[in-house]
Amino acid sequence: MKPAKPLREDAEYVRNGTCSIFIFTEPLAGWRHVSVRPQRTRVEWAEQVRDLLDVHYPEAPKVRLVMDNLNTHSIASLYQAFEPEVALRLAKRLELHYTPKHGSWLNVAEIELSVMTRQCLGRRIPSLEDLAHELAAWETGRNASQKGVDWQFTTEDARIPRKRLYPQFKD
Repeated sequence: MKPAKPLREDAEYVRNGTCSIFIFTEPLAGWRHVSVRPQRTRVEWAEQVRDLLDVHYPEAPKVRLVMDNLNTHSIASLYQAFEPEVALRLAKRLELHYTPKHGSWLNVAEIELSVMTRQCLGRRIPSLEDLAHELAAWETGRNASQKGVDWQFTTEDARIPRKRLYPQFKD
């Protein structure tokens, strides 16, 4: 320090906490739903699935759910969170499909998360409540604009760079 020089403060990183963001998307309809939770547990995942089935798709006999391979994303989570009758009712309405372990880029929800990050999360948000408010506004605007995902990636496209990883069948 030199005389007559102002004291320079350190720009210290202050962590406001962490949370988990759940996103469901129906790309052909241009619909998505975002939810913020304090953690990423089996029970929280199960509660989100129950909300999806009972609130957003109550009339659908079967819902196809494509998701990544997190340990919390399983039918067993429903049984941990709910009574067996409720868990069974929900499980019967689900058709689960998992993206490849190193292929989260195949998950359309990951595309929505990327858009959400660019449009909504480019700054620090001080609280879970503020984040939930920001994401609700983003969801409303995005749903109103009917933004869908024009998925053009085919199975053949996926096999081109890594042909050696896929079995070859001879006719």
